[in-house]
Amino acid sequence: MSEPRKEQLADGVALWLGDMLEVLPTLGMFDACVTDPPYGICADLAASKNKGKWGWSYYGHSDWDNARPPPVAFELMLSRSRTQIIWGGNYFTDLLRPSMQWLMWDKGQREFSLADFEMAWSSQNKASRAISYPRARALQDGKEHPTQKPLEVMAWCLDQLPADIRTIIDPFMGSGTTGVAAVNRGFSFTGIDCEPRYFEIACRRISEALKRPRLPLEEPRRVVQETLGL
Repeated sequence: MSEPRKEQLADGVALWLGDMLEVLPTLGMFDACVTDPPYGICADLAASKNKGKWGWSYYGHSDWDNARPPPVAFELMLSRSRTQIIWGGNYFTDLLRPSMQWLMWDKGQREFSLADFEMAWSSQNKASRAISYPRARALQDGKEHPTQKPLEVMAWCLDQLPADIRTIIDPFMGSGTTGVAAVNRGFSFTGIDCEPRYFEIACRRISEALKRPRLPLEEPRRVVQETLGL
């Protein structure tokens, strides 16, 4: 791969095109790592085989999901952030310690061709939480990546973080949904992705989000605490 490329979209918002194994060690510490790594399930190939069926869309084929990230990638994520939320944690249980908190996205649809729900491993010693968000609604987000999470799900995910979080890293940024949710919430955000196509999509989506009014950082944290009765 060529030399990593950096796009500074705003003060505190930077995106990197490159291998996270090369880029992340150069970036210092972050308050939280929130990410959705490749699971090694060849998601592009599955989309190709099922194109036009059951709501499947095909986004073109590449090798980004042919294998899980190596163990050193998880060592980096854990060592370069205080708190972590890693989607697809059930694929990485041999690389992550047992944890009290798991986050679950319930898709509100049973016995479909895809999973009823998806799970994220969290490093926090807190109660597990779930969000119900229909798959049909998620498709209205303007999906541009085979495994793109709904924006509302990722915003909810960020609301589960400790109240003192300010800086977020996503070393497997994909189409940038974590970044959009982060800037909407007023966080500083750094994203990394090695696929040029999805990197450009992320740059566009996050740039568009930056043009909209950003919430004060305290507001979403206060709403979450009141909802939980804290």
